[in-house]
Amino acid sequence: MDLVIRNASLPDGRTGIDIAVRDGRIAEVGPALALSFLGQAAREIDAGGDLVTPPFVDAHFHMDSTLSYGMPRVNASGTLLEGIALWGELKPQLVQEALVERALQYCDWAVARGLLAIRTHVDVCDDRLLAVEALLEVRRRVAPWLDLQLVAFPQDGLLRSPGAFDNLKRAVAMGVDVVGGIPHFERTMAQGAESVRLLCEFAADQGLRVDMHCDETDDPLSRHIETLAYETWRLGLQGRVAGSHLTSMHSMDNYYVSKLLPLMRESGVAAIANPLINITLQGRHDTYPKRRGMTRVPELLAAGIDVAFGHDCVMDPWYGLGSGDMLEVAHMGLHVAQMTGQEAMRQCFLAVTETPARILGLEGYGLAPGCHADFVLLDAATPVEAIRLRAARRLVVRRGAVVAEAPAARATLRLPGRPATVDFRIGR
Repeated sequence: MDLVIRNASLPDGRTGIDIAVRDGRIAEVGPALALSFLGQAAREIDAGGDLVTPPFVDAHFHMDSTLSYGMPRVNASGTLLEGIALWGELKPQLVQEALVERALQYCDWAVARGLLAIRTHVDVCDDRLLAVEALLEVRRRVAPWLDLQLVAFPQDGLLRSPGAFDNLKRAVAMGVDVVGGIPHFERTMAQGAESVRLLCEFAADQGLRVDMHCDETDDPLSRHIETLAYETWRLGLQGRVAGSHLTSMHSMDNYYVSKLLPLMRESGVAAIANPLINITLQGRHDTYPKRRGMTRVPELLAAGIDVAFGHDCVMDPWYGLGSGDMLEVAHMGLHVAQMTGQEAMRQCFLAVTETPARILGLEGYGLAPGCHADFVLLDAATPVEAIRLRAARRLVVRRGAVVAEAPAARATLRLPGRPATVDFRIGR
């Protein structure tokens, strides 16, 4: 064996579990695996009862704009539309080498956080396709330690932006993985619906997955998710389509949503919410009461629909914070959706691990024998504790090799009569 992790807790509640790794794959998982059975391991690590989880997965991100905050200026209003306008100002100034370096720096952050798979949308409305070329190069460079899935995203609208559809097709021919869209940004509702039809037909013809920015607005009459679900069903794309954001759903009336959710479930369309960004950008025109801005996560889950959380933005024209921590995303999602029961909190952990892995179609993901030996050892005993503490990543393992390490979170106290250290965990 190349590596054995001893005495781990797993997200499904099992404790005292050993994980044996050979040739980049998980060979055995079970309690107290015998050395006589395993043979000598090159390295053994005692998890000390801490949580070992499959890697974090970000189902929705924009790597072409990441770490560009303040370029060419700061988003003064904090709105989605000003962010889009800022990105339009920045695009002509983009330099491929700088874009690659920013993306690589973010990928370094991601690996350190145990985030080993990212689906990133890349703008195809620049005829140069400079960002597409840059992220294809980044994908090639980071492939040994991070899975990067690219979405061809017509940021300015498929029909609204001249040449966008041709550019999208060129991007796919260059190697982009997924077909994207933004129907609510087209000039009319009819054009939005038409863009959904065209894009889904193209994806079906090419055998590709679909992930559309859908109804990222406070307008309850923005209902392109209905069209996306219908086209998914019509074209036999079940299980290969996701609607991202879906923030108009928080403003829709309950009767309409009661019809919409079964349609989404029957068509196999997944939902991707972006808690940090949805509550930052939405509800900007409200005074009080002010809308929360995130889609109906508990209702979607109750209807049997896959729901993942994405980070969306880190230090870019839309959001001036973030560090690639998917536990921060889960933490915010838990609060905004008021998912504070124990099972609901575990669902939020799944929304940044197993569920997005399923939406992305990641091969070999998990903690079962035969899966890739990709996992994270957290400074926490359970998924709920990991979210509460935004737990340190003690180890990050990719294909059986340790690619990042961090110390456990401990503070030294100098208080008379009190312990010398504190680690913020209960019962320790």
